[in-house]
Amino acid sequence: MVAGIFMAGCSVKGNVQDNKDLPQLPVVEVSLKDTSLHHDYVTSIEAVKNVEIRTRVQGFLNKIFVDEGQVVKKGQPLFQLDDKEFIIALSRVKANVNNAVAEAKTAEVELMRVKGLLAKEIVSPTEKDMAEAKYKAAQAKVEEALAAQKKAETSLSYTFIRSPFDGIINRIPFKAGSVLDAGALLTTISDNHEVYAYFNVSENEYLNYRKTTTENRNNNINLLLADGTAYPYAGKIETVEGEFDESTGSIAFRARFPNPSRLLKHGASGKVRLTINAGDALIIPQKAVFEIQDKNYVFVVNSDNTVKMTTVVPQTRIAQSYIIKEGLNKGDKIVYEGVQQIREGARIQPILIHRQL
Repeated sequence: MVAGIFMAGCSVKGNVQDNKDLPQLPVVEVSLKDTSLHHDYVTSIEAVKNVEIRTRVQGFLNKIFVDEGQVVKKGQPLFQLDDKEFIIALSRVKANVNNAVAEAKTAEVELMRVKGLLAKEIVSPTEKDMAEAKYKAAQAKVEEALAAQKKAETSLSYTFIRSPFDGIINRIPFKAGSVLDAGALLTTISDNHEVYAYFNVSENEYLNYRKTTTENRNNNINLLLADGTAYPYAGKIETVEGEFDESTGSIAFRARFPNPSRLLKHGASGKVRLTINAGDALIIPQKAVFEIQDKNYVFVVNSDNTVKMTTVVPQTRIAQSYIIKEGLNKGDKIVYEGVQQIREGARIQPILIHRQL
């Protein structure tokens, strides 16, 4: 009887000693949380309209009516090239038109005369045919001369360059008196009352975006400026390209932002923040997840404080956490930190912590 009591006492003492030897590890309880996913993407900003102003004809740059950075209206004069040679050329072709018209009139009169003689059988039908051919040739010369006049008038109009729309003038590389070839770049003009923001999205994130509601897709887009501050106006995704870039596995998005204060300029940079409502999601800390042979695992703590290695399938990563798609349920307790210290089936002393994910 004494021996039995002695053995029982030894067993209790051994259990106490065993509990002291168990590793104390922080544990978190898996819970559902209404979650919005934020993804930031580097973006390039372009004016809704940004066009190059180039010369259409060769000549001297006589006048510059605007300055760099100036706001202009549609139709406002920008540049004027020397037009003397073009005026002379136009006068020449107008004279050619008058000559051609006179020749055509003479040919018409001759045709009428030959037709009268043919009616009296004084001339042969062949002479009438020749008179008709001369009249048609004269008419063709009139059309050719009129086309040359139209071309000369158009060339003359190219010497006076106006703004194609409301916008802001950019750099002007030439000064008055410069000799310009046809096609020379005079400046660019930007209409940036609204701007486009272009950014690339991975295939997985694109699929998540497409699965959200139309409301979320249209309204949850914001812009972070190059200095990290938030742009005060929300944007709207307008379009997505039709195919993925094979080299990067991404697809291009285009968003439009209002720009009433003209703060954003063509060629600026920043980041767009795409927000997607994920609803109630199972979120666990990234530290709790470990990888073996391309699979993700966590240690789930059982009711007897033993741990079980469980496969999990993350849906996406946000900050230092994962949203879990499969493998866990609400209320499960998992080892938060120190997963390298334990093995499948090991017992631990769990320390439940409350961590803001």
